[in-house]
Amino acid sequence: MVGRSRNYATNAEKQAAYRARKRMTVLNQIPVVHGEGYTLYQGDAVALVPLVGAYDHCITDPPYEQDAHTRMRRTRAVLEGRQVNAGVDFAPVTEVQRRLFGQLRCGWILIFCQAEAIARYQALLGANYKRPLVWVKPDSAPQFTGDRPAMGYESIVCAWGQPGRCRWQAGGKRGIYTHLIRDNEPRLHPTQKPLALMRELVRDFTQPGEVVLDPFMGSATTGVACLLEGRRFVGIEQAPGYFAMACDRLATAANQGRLFAATPAPRQAALL
Repeated sequence: MVGRSRNYATNAEKQAAYRARKRMTVLNQIPVVHGEGYTLYQGDAVALVPLVGAYDHCITDPPYEQDAHTRMRRTRAVLEGRQVNAGVDFAPVTEVQRRLFGQLRCGWILIFCQAEAIARYQALLGANYKRPLVWVKPDSAPQFTGDRPAMGYESIVCAWGQPGRCRWQAGGKRGIYTHLIRDNEPRLHPTQKPLALMRELVRDFTQPGEVVLDPFMGSATTGVACLLEGRRFVGIEQAPGYFAMACDRLATAANQGRLFAATPAPRQAALL
């Protein structure tokens, strides 16, 4: 029996219904995990970002530039002696992935990157580009060759993706964030960011209850920060191993958030 065709009042309504069916067809073919305050997708960010629904901001750490994947660049696991040869285990950023950020229509867009890549993102983002932020790393590795200064910071491109004036929660604060790399969190990803850094960024650039997108979530430190700060999170990760780690971390963070919410705040004793 042939299904009955549906009549639409306008062509726009018909196109919207078609896009919704196409979206569900794609999402039904990939792993999707829903939790309390978060949704995670395993797949290609370029294909999935247009399909994941509404979000208020984007905070992400995409792949590095090509020169960061040379044998001269060593990961923290090598520097700390935990692995003999641990290169970055994912491909460099592609121009297709980079162009994704120029298509975002949300509030704040924060992109971790090398200082050498700032100009590329500025050209891509145009008038939406605001300025770079700096993450200062007091415990970063020295320059082992001794022939030049060591790199003791990482850049964060800061852009506003909506019409109108931008707004954040930190007043006249400078865009300089100082956090140790070694933060006592389990090291699950070669470029994992400190949880305290991500929590500070989430507090400064988003409001409680808002939705933060991370299309390159890795082991989901941004997602953990969002849940602990009372925000919601949408994450995308292509690598199955990191996706599984992200699912575990966010389930734990959601349980931790419920524990804090269920614990009443201590009452201050009367002074008189």
